Order: sequence, then structure tokens, then C-alpha cells
Amino acid sequence: MVTKQYAGTPEQQADLMRADSLAREIFSDIANKWALLIIEVIGDGTLRFGEVRDRVQGISHKMLTQNLRLLERNGLVERFVHPTVPPKVEYTLTEAGHGLRRTVDGMCDWTRRFLGHIEQSRRRFDA
Repeated sequence: MVTKQYAGTPEQQADLMRADSLAREIFSDIANKWALLIIEVIGDGTLRFGEVRDRVQGISHKMLTQNLRLLERNGLVERFVHPTVPPKVEYTLTEAGHGLRRTVDGMCDWTRRFLGHIEQSRRRFDA
């Protein structure tokens, strides 16, 4: 993975509306269905790879690996490799990851609250 060099002030780098901002790259890394689900699942505690895969139904091995790496790269997930044979690898949220999880929890609450409204809107739109 290549690390881009960003120019501009910290305010410019935090501006999601700028195409060249670091914030937009970070947003892109975390604003996908798999990353959000992984954050939600790992927020319950430290989990092994297989436990995360089992709890996030429908995710492939490859997608889970890619998203865990992105989350680790962005400092949201810590990866612990225990020196055993076979290696035991565990994942846990960092402080920043827990901060993001609070936002994800809010999104989950919003989804539950407005699910019926969204279903009705889709039926009307599709009719």
C-alpha cells in the first residue's frame, strides 16, 4: 500500500469536500458496509479472524482480510499475533475505533428507527 503525501493545512486535509484531502481517503476506507460491520462486531471485544468472519455473514475471506488491513492501517483496529503454532491472531478496537463505533451504533439505531419508513418509500418509488 502506497502512502500518499498530502499538501495543505490540517483544515484542508480534514475537508471531505476537497478531492485531494486525507479525510476523503479515510472516509472512503471506513464508509463501506464491510468496514462498518467489522467495527460493530469487534466493538464487543477481542476476536479472532474466524470469529469476525462468522459474525459478519456473507463476507469473504478476501474482503475480511482487506478491510481488517485498512482498519489497522488507519489505527482503528489493533492486530495481535500470539507466538504459537499455529499462530493465533486477534483483533480489537483502538480508542479511535471505539470512537467510530459510537457513530456506527448511532447509524444502526437510525436504521432500526426508520426501516419501516424506508421500506414504504422504496415501495412507492418502485411502483
